[in-house]
Amino acid sequence: MGTSKRSSSSKGRPKRTDAAAGVAAPKAGTKRTGGAPSVSAADLPALRQGIDALDAKIVELLNERSKLVVKVGEYKRANSIPIYAPHREAEVLSRVLGRNQGPLPARTIEAIYRELMSGSFALEQPLKIGYLGPQGSFSHVAATRHFGSSVAFHDLHEIAGVFNEVVRGHVDYGLVPIENSIHGGVTETLDAFIASAGRVHVYAEVQLAIHHALMANCRPDRIEKIYSKPEVFSQCRTWLATQYPRAELVPVASSSRGVQMVAEATGGGGSAKGGGKGADSDEREGPPIAAIGNELAGELYGVNILFPKIEDNPDNLTRFAVISRTQAQRSGDDKTSILFTTLNKPGALVSVLSCFERAKVNLTHIDKRPSGRTNWTYSFFIDAQGHVSDGAMTRALASARKHCKELTVLGSYPRSRRVL
Repeated sequence: MGTSKRSSSSKGRPKRTDAAAGVAAPKAGTKRTGGAPSVSAADLPALRQGIDALDAKIVELLNERSKLVVKVGEYKRANSIPIYAPHREAEVLSRVLGRNQGPLPARTIEAIYRELMSGSFALEQPLKIGYLGPQGSFSHVAATRHFGSSVAFHDLHEIAGVFNEVVRGHVDYGLVPIENSIHGGVTETLDAFIASAGRVHVYAEVQLAIHHALMANCRPDRIEKIYSKPEVFSQCRTWLATQYPRAELVPVASSSRGVQMVAEATGGGGSAKGGGKGADSDEREGPPIAAIGNELAGELYGVNILFPKIEDNPDNLTRFAVISRTQAQRSGDDKTSILFTTLNKPGALVSVLSCFERAKVNLTHIDKRPSGRTNWTYSFFIDAQGHVSDGAMTRALASARKHCKELTVLGSYPRSRRVL
């Protein structure tokens, strides 16, 4: 078997053809501008042929991966192991993002793999996910971005309802907002944790960037009323005062409900995916009303997005908890959520917190709510870095229990490192 000749300009290196990927190498003498090859119309057929070859290979590999996923699912079902494993999800994402050399950004790679894992859930065992509705809420956005589109979503109307459906086993997991970077803890979620302590566990956490958009099916200069939640108005206060100082701000139960109301007034009925009549259609322009919500709500209900990202603080984040009847496995980069009520004695709270300081366990969050049992007694929530099985955490918890009436570990779960 002979060896192929190499030109002297290659200096002993084989000619780069990207044959494994099916992409032809640039022809010798191709002009380069700023270090990049100049592509002409004559090059497009070969480039597209290379793309088609890669697509065929990708599909082949995805199906090979899926066959392995099915086998993993068979083992999990036979051994009563949860299909959704956040520690494994974190491991896969960390590995693939670490290997990404571009030009695709990490955010794109993560979105692709989250959707791939969503399809894997459907192959192993279809998952049912409960979230705080209605459709188009930020909880809906967080659920779809985290779990992908291949799971069954259940639109539930109250945070307590999400907890109840998880406890009853009507859904596999629930997703609830737990904390906003501007407004702090979500009291309904904290109260639900108190009511269901020991029956529901924090299984994972999700961080979502909060972006608000002004939506309407009329011209921007005709808007007289704007619907949304009071919290949303406060997060867009400066923009609204500048752009719509005379508009009436009408509070509603949820931002997605406000978008529904605009769709209904336009004649679309306000049903998800039914859509209202857009301002660009041949139909009569809609009434002079608008809503502020996320862009998914506008897409679902057929209301035009006039101005995206109108929030005053571009760094606004909401943290969500994925709740489950089971506990998550250790990932190596974990967080532990703890609920406790102190003894009625001077310095009791300081004594509890000092237990974590002495064990060198870092606390990242603290909140409180009325216990709901005795007036003027409170339940405290803390998040600590580390897993409940870590030696330092075990020592801290054992010491803290001595100063508490009750102490419940709500869950140890992989720490969220990326914002969706």
